[in-house]
Amino acid sequence: MAISTPPVNNGGKTPSFRSLDPAKYTSLGDFINTVNKEDNRDLLIKTYGNQGITGFLQMTGAVKASGTNDEVQYWEESRLHSKVTVTLATAASAATSVTGSIASGGHVLRDNDVVLVNGSVRCIADNVLPSGSYSTATGSVTLIPLAGSFGEAISAGAQDLPIIGNLHAQGSDQPGQFIESNVIRRVNPYMILKETFKVSGSQATNIGWINVGNGDYRWYVKGEMDTRQRFLDKREMMMLLGENGTVTVGGKSVGGSEGYFAAIEDRGIVVSGTDGDFNALGDIDAIITELDKQGAAPEYAIYANTATMLQLDDMVAQGLASAGTGVTTGAAAFGAFSNDPAAAVRLGFSSFRRGGYTFHSKSWKLLNDPTLLGSSDFKGAMIPLTTVVDPKSGNRAAALEMNYKAANGYSREMEHWMTGSILGVTNTNEDSLQFNYRSECNLITRAANQHVLIK
Repeated sequence: MAISTPPVNNGGKTPSFRSLDPAKYTSLGDFINTVNKEDNRDLLIKTYGNQGITGFLQMTGAVKASGTNDEVQYWEESRLHSKVTVTLATAASAATSVTGSIASGGHVLRDNDVVLVNGSVRCIADNVLPSGSYSTATGSVTLIPLAGSFGEAISAGAQDLPIIGNLHAQGSDQPGQFIESNVIRRVNPYMILKETFKVSGSQATNIGWINVGNGDYRWYVKGEMDTRQRFLDKREMMMLLGENGTVTVGGKSVGGSEGYFAAIEDRGIVVSGTDGDFNALGDIDAIITELDKQGAAPEYAIYANTATMLQLDDMVAQGLASAGTGVTTGAAAFGAFSNDPAAAVRLGFSSFRRGGYTFHSKSWKLLNDPTLLGSSDFKGAMIPLTTVVDPKSGNRAAALEMNYKAANGYSREMEHWMTGSILGVTNTNEDSLQFNYRSECNLITRAANQHVLIK
């Protein structure tokens, strides 16, 4: 009869006799080291701090709204007054009139309109052809100085002439043409973002060394939380950095959507190069001058990278140290924070006032992260803390609006569902659990001409 006996398992250690004299051995660990419990610290260290970058849109007053089409249509008012581009045929100084051609594309000049030539010489328009406002054809005009002569050198060439009014003779008829108000229609399509995270049944039941939160040691929980945060971050970045357009990927048409930066680059104020540095008060003054031209709000938030923030701090400090600069922090307005300066401080803003504007500045984590925009061309943005008026309906709305597709109780703002056959989910036969994320969204930037992008 043959009997098979189990092998001796000594854990890889060869048994040996030990002397009772403690001097003959060093420690018990020489013999049974593998059974010692590791001295584990289960706290997960946030080596890079809170790495989530979401929150910019909410902090700047962006509102949420639902949509029921593949694109959002909105309206913006055009300038109330228009300039007309006139190319003067000849130079003039002592002459009593000068002729010029009017650029095509919708001029609004009429007989008897008064314009400024050379920025100061008042001239009345005569023989405007073709007649009629918003003509698309190239026209001509005779400009007659009201003072009888131009009184200064007038160079031949194109000038953009402001229309400052009109003059009519006694007993004359009313103008035969009128100017129709214009409105600008803008459209921004939605974009679709998706993400996935998956864990097998075996991994879902493994307990690790690290406490991922609330006493949970299952590492897949950390993976799912990070995937969700990355998805939220990428969704916000696409609303900031997205561009409108359609491309073909994998044989399918993929549509983009205009983001915040693209809207400013298209129709806003962009400062770049050395102009994007704040080395002296003149740098912020140049921006303020442009904001005045755009009818900007009196209160702004400046979100910028750390380097730009330090420049702003130095600029304000130098201004306060110099007499008569008009830079102050005490007189700053805090309407965006319910007139509570302490609230601005709690949210990490520092504030100063210059030229009738209050600026609340804050470091923007997105522009400091070396894995995201830390090495990009973008240095920051200046956002008006106000609402704008829709010229069509008269309704007031936030300058920034985040839109999500939704209808009849179904919202695609942040869809999250699970597929698998573990952890209580039983909708497939796979020995795994898949976490799915989807969002269909876009960002509307109203009155982009009042926003500033720093590059």
